[in-house]
Amino acid sequence: MNEEEKPQLIATKIWKCKNAECKAWVREEFAEAGEQACPICKGPMHRSMRHLPKVQNKIKSQPRKKKGEFDF
Repeated sequence: MNEEEKPQLIATKIWKCKNAECKAWVREEFAEAGEQACPICKGPMHRSMRHLPKVQNKIKSQPRKKKGEFDF
């Protein structure tokens, strides 16, 4: 993989599990507001930073399907 193919990393705010044995973390933009509970061990989490690839979180608008209409 050359330099052009590597994603650009940006400093990203995350919530990280305080339990040293648990490796769970969540991007702050995808977390609920307020104090966080670990999605894996249910323990407390704290804010931290990681260098991660930028994500595009736009939802593309698609026409809604009518009841009973399926893609096959």
